[in-house]
Amino acid sequence: MFKTIATFFLLYLVTLTLYGQEWGRSGFNSQWKFYLGDEPEAKAAGFNDKGWRNIDLPHDWSIEGTFSKEHPATNQGGALPGGIAWYRKTFQLADTIEGKQVYIDFDGIYRNSEVWINGHYLGKRPSGYTSFRYDLTPYMNIGKQSNVIAVRVDNSQQPNSRWYSGSGIYRNVWLITKNKIAIDHWGLFITSPSIQKEQATIRQQTVFKNLGSKREAAEVTIRVFDKESKLVVKKAFEQSLIPGDSEASYEIQVPQPILWSPENPYCYRVETQVYIGKRLVDQHSSPFGIRSFSFDEKEGFSLNGQRKRILGVCMHHDLGALGAAINRKAMERQLVLLKEMGANAIRISHNPPAPEFLDLCDSIGFLVMDEAFDMWRKKKNKFDYSLDFDEWHRQDLTDLIKRDRNHPSIIMWSIGNEIREQFDSTGTALTKELVAIVRSEDNTRPVVAALTETHLEKNFIAQANALDILGFNYKYEQYDSLPINFPGQKFIASETTSALATRGHYDLGHDTLRFWPPSAKEKFVKNGNADFTVSAYDQVAAYWGTSHEQAWRAVKQRDFMTGLFVWTGFDYLGEPVPYDFPARSSYYGIIDLAGFPKDVYYMYQSEWTDQPVLHLLPHWNWHSGQTIDVWAYYNQADEVELFLNGRSLGTRKKQGDDIHVSWKVPFQRGELKAVSRKNGKEVLSKEIKTASKPARIQLTVDKNKLRAGINDLAFVSATIVDADGNTAPMADDEIVFDIRGRGFIAGVDNGFQADLSPLKGNRKRAYNGKCLAIIQAKTATGEIILKASAKGLEGAELKLEVNDE
Repeated sequence: MFKTIATFFLLYLVTLTLYGQEWGRSGFNSQWKFYLGDEPEAKAAGFNDKGWRNIDLPHDWSIEGTFSKEHPATNQGGALPGGIAWYRKTFQLADTIEGKQVYIDFDGIYRNSEVWINGHYLGKRPSGYTSFRYDLTPYMNIGKQSNVIAVRVDNSQQPNSRWYSGSGIYRNVWLITKNKIAIDHWGLFITSPSIQKEQATIRQQTVFKNLGSKREAAEVTIRVFDKESKLVVKKAFEQSLIPGDSEASYEIQVPQPILWSPENPYCYRVETQVYIGKRLVDQHSSPFGIRSFSFDEKEGFSLNGQRKRILGVCMHHDLGALGAAINRKAMERQLVLLKEMGANAIRISHNPPAPEFLDLCDSIGFLVMDEAFDMWRKKKNKFDYSLDFDEWHRQDLTDLIKRDRNHPSIIMWSIGNEIREQFDSTGTALTKELVAIVRSEDNTRPVVAALTETHLEKNFIAQANALDILGFNYKYEQYDSLPINFPGQKFIASETTSALATRGHYDLGHDTLRFWPPSAKEKFVKNGNADFTVSAYDQVAAYWGTSHEQAWRAVKQRDFMTGLFVWTGFDYLGEPVPYDFPARSSYYGIIDLAGFPKDVYYMYQSEWTDQPVLHLLPHWNWHSGQTIDVWAYYNQADEVELFLNGRSLGTRKKQGDDIHVSWKVPFQRGELKAVSRKNGKEVLSKEIKTASKPARIQLTVDKNKLRAGINDLAFVSATIVDADGNTAPMADDEIVFDIRGRGFIAGVDNGFQADLSPLKGNRKRAYNGKCLAIIQAKTATGEIILKASAKGLEGAELKLEVNDE
């Protein structure tokens, strides 16, 4: 329990892949066969799958479908199809495998997966987010005779999710070859019981597996390397390995440790080798980071002895036009955008993430709340995980903790989001059980739950007195009552805001916050916009939420709130509050589904970073006679002066707890310019010009060199501009992308929540002047040429290189 001290000294692996460099591990994603539909005989090794589609993993078949209100997932699930499908892979194992153990690892399959090897049933996992392993050894063929893996995926019972889930083997698959003596699966757990300036003591708890029939005398060597791969320390230990499982704990000292933090995510690397005599039988190499943290009921969160506010966002798992199929580059792009905004934390909502996402949080520098469940026994959807909770929650939670506990980014485990058992006495016993499961696998991190009931006598999860931190979603106006209602507790705003916006759209004439829908009595807003847009001024929220400014202000002003997680960092497929179909993706994001920041992005950047910011909104294409609300987000300055066509419209300064300044400006064509100043000296200036008729397409790309064979991506933004290069803020021309060479178009998007055109293909209408093409490199090196064209506009061309480095 961490009720009194709540200080955690940790040293954790920062893995480049989930299992680090696990010996005998190889990718198993290529050359699969896929069939959409149910084919019960496909489990047999001799089944004829020649007519099936050839694919590589990861794969999400739902994102390939068409949007429709007829799909049983509804628009809450993204208005895309589910169903049943099969995957098969034929492969051979060399004679050198003889005498070894062979396993297959699935990082995630959505959902109800069943797996066979050569017709032998290996098992079923209902959860779509859990990683799991099967032993192939008893059933495998070695040499010339082939092996066949068959996987049935059943996502036909809908609805089973409150957001878009995707369907299929949407995460990575690995083939593992081991000796009979090896480090067990997820068998390393590394902590640091002591961190001093002079040295840190590393403690490595290790589980070995000896599948032989006799005791073996082993030598375990642990070596630590710094970021430049220079040896820091080495130590050897004698270890007796009995048949079955053996557990051991080792300690080693790292001199003058460099501490991990979001600002400096410094990684060492630990290499563990197991020898029997002079023969190396297993090896595990993983990066790791050293840091300490604590939570205090009055002062909040501290990292490495320094107070730090947790500035976080919530994130679902889809990657926009890529669907749920994981891609390291796409996740990296998301995290880099959030890092540049000033975020330092991610709440993974509301399920175990892809392993690579945590790897990136480790290496880029994010603090993470790792969350296990969106429901327990009480359902939120007819066919959700509540049906499987009793049978699978212990296994799934245990696997999550063991899989993820060696990530320095993770600072807390969440056992649930807005769990309905908090309102009855069953919640108390379940909370105690789940917390006990977490602590049996990791007693170094606090356990939290995201709650909604702010009165102890009504909150049966809090009454369990088992949680180390209480998370509360929304209800910012009740923050001051929390220390009174829950004395001695530590708090975090586990979910805030739920403000709504469509990028680049602005409703004029509204000076107060509007709630869409206004209450729980209405599922959808009745008097919204006919075109399914929501104003990008920070003035619209779901009835349970509030504006971005108010939600941040409420946490900013209270030291006892350790931080917040804004709902959400990015728009995501599904849950398109406040509208019914044709809306099919969310309006909550600070960044839209295509990865284009909305205006409020710069509000956070002005509040959460020290870099100078000046952002002016809206665009400047209006009609004569309209009065426009002009806003400016800024920092590192005392004031902002606004000019229209060179004429000053006055200077504004933030007053009290203001987060932006504003003017009401009668529209005139020309140039709107803002200048921020500090002590009378200019800090930044920003101009927005009235755009004339759309004239041409402008292409920009995040990088022009891609690596072959790793599913590398380039994100190409297409912007429609006038003859002078000004963005045409309402252009909606259809852009056609033509690609030649060593790449293909993996997806297209424009960020508009009610666009029903496919996310797969080579064309997309611009929305408010912009759209996106995602280019994926093939396995061969060479050149990619991308052309963009639109009727009546001058086209554009882009060249990319695909190489081996």
